[in-house]
Amino acid sequence: MAPRATVDVEFSIRVTEPGLAAISVAAAHADTEELTVSWHGESRVAEFEHGTRAEVFELPAGEHRVTYHAERALGEPEPEPVTLADAAVFTRPSRYCPSDRIAGLVPPELFALRSKEKQVHAIVRHVHERLSYVVGASRATDDAIDTLLAGEGVCRDFAHVCITLCRFLDIPARYVGVYAPGLSPMDFHAVFEAGLDGHWYVFDATRLAPRQTMLRISTGRDAADTSFLATLGCELDFLGSTVFATTDAALPADDGVAPVVLG
Repeated sequence: MAPRATVDVEFSIRVTEPGLAAISVAAAHADTEELTVSWHGESRVAEFEHGTRAEVFELPAGEHRVTYHAERALGEPEPEPVTLADAAVFTRPSRYCPSDRIAGLVPPELFALRSKEKQVHAIVRHVHERLSYVVGASRATDDAIDTLLAGEGVCRDFAHVCITLCRFLDIPARYVGVYAPGLSPMDFHAVFEAGLDGHWYVFDATRLAPRQTMLRISTGRDAADTSFLATLGCELDFLGSTVFATTDAALPADDGVAPVVLG
């Protein structure tokens, strides 16, 4: 029997101006899932490419709680092909991945590597060694250049730097929000996928959790496309969250290099 992953999320908000908000915490391809909100009201589902799904709610004023539970069997998914549209979109600069401005910070050794796969591995290694993982070190406005100059950041910053370097080398790269069993401290996690040999493979320069048991939540150009909570006219204060992602089997070993497909 295939191992199973279980996800439990809870977060609280205080709405000061009623209106619409989008909640995107659904694990892709979940076998069972339940999203519970503490207010009464129907939602509309917005579905995007590459597995991202958001529930859009009309939020009343006051304090509210959101919980989400999901379970999914962990198998060996087939790699997703890199389409022509993917290649066009995911090699362009974006808000947090300014690949058109990073030339002076690109490691020279990358240019000597003829294989795209070797370049990606070198990028992951460089970012892992170059940056320090420091909780709370970065600001929400920091892009990949800010992170490289600071020399520290969190998972989203590691992913942004890797994506930016890949795109500079014309390697399609995209940002992915995931649940990551084994992550410590446990939270939402960010990794990136690179297009190699016509398919998408996942990489994580933080090396804080095995890629084989990660569950996709959202996919986009960078963190601007993948927020788990986005206001669409309302105003709110975020009061805190807890995230738990576990498996019922031992966590696999991950060398950080072998190609891994994210489900």
